[in-house]
Amino acid sequence: MGQEADLDAMIARMTADFLAHNSAARVLRHTLDETGVGFVPVMDHLTIRTMNIDQRAQEFVVLGYGYDETLNYEDWFAKVYRRAGYPALFVDQAYPDERGKTSIIPRWVQEFGDQVFHHVAVRVEDIEKAILKLTDKGVVFAGEIVGTRGGVLRQIFTAPEVIDGQPFSVLELTERHQGYQGFLPPQADSLMRSTVRRS
Repeated sequence: MGQEADLDAMIARMTADFLAHNSAARVLRHTLDETGVGFVPVMDHLTIRTMNIDQRAQEFVVLGYGYDETLNYEDWFAKVYRRAGYPALFVDQAYPDERGKTSIIPRWVQEFGDQVFHHVAVRVEDIEKAILKLTDKGVVFAGEIVGTRGGVLRQIFTAPEVIDGQPFSVLELTERHQGYQGFLPPQADSLMRSTVRRS
């Protein structure tokens, strides 16, 4: 098998695992399968949480992904990797120093590891319409839409799947305009905070 076949197989395996553990994604996949579209063609980006971005991303780099940019937040950061024809890869971790002490990422990684997707984002044409349709099918969303109407990027997470009392994976809906393919740091931080389990 060539590099592309290996990458297809790895993404298919990780996507199957994500679908097995995320009911919102299964609802969307079932609906897309009914129309013959399938889940994979609508994937916008894939997100992995880890304790060491460079080390974890290496599996994707070997299969043709290249580093694109670093995004910095209050207590965590992310690196974006891209390969033409594939969803962007967003890999995040807490800062390894004092700044990272308040991040939710290390606890999540300790609980679930870094061999699974934390979330998969699917691209939608109209985020409000998608929310209504999925809500009608029983999908619950966390927080509000992040991003302004008419802006280049709007996003929302579903309520997290919970495993052993801990928030696990979420499905993200992403609406993009004007050819924008990037990520906006304030939005990503707001999304992360929307799924923090409140006691």
